[in-house]
Amino acid sequence: MLDFILTSILWILALYGLFEIIKTIIHIRKYPKISFTGTSFVITVHNQENNIEYFLRLLIYQMLYYNLSIPEVIVVDLDSTDNTLDILRAFANDFNFITVLSLEEYTSLLAVNYS
Repeated sequence: MLDFILTSILWILALYGLFEIIKTIIHIRKYPKISFTGTSFVITVHNQENNIEYFLRLLIYQMLYYNLSIPEVIVVDLDSTDNTLDILRAFANDFNFITVLSLEEYTSLLAVNYS
């Protein structure tokens, strides 16, 4: 009986994996040439210590998986009081297309560009 249950569970997982592969192939066929060339993403964060690493890893994964060529991701920290800025700076050191700005840096950059 236990063998039957384990075999059934393995077959269900195998079928689920097969459906996910088919769904991915259909998605790639349907959207073969998504391009964001020349587009920069600006993301603002505040006290997102628990979520920002997952978000950035997901963004990087999707950029690689869907072959998106996003030249720049700008993350502006809005005076976080937790370790959000440290996590962001670590990502900026690892990935050269990520730029991290504090709120002061961002406002001074805006003041220079619009004056």
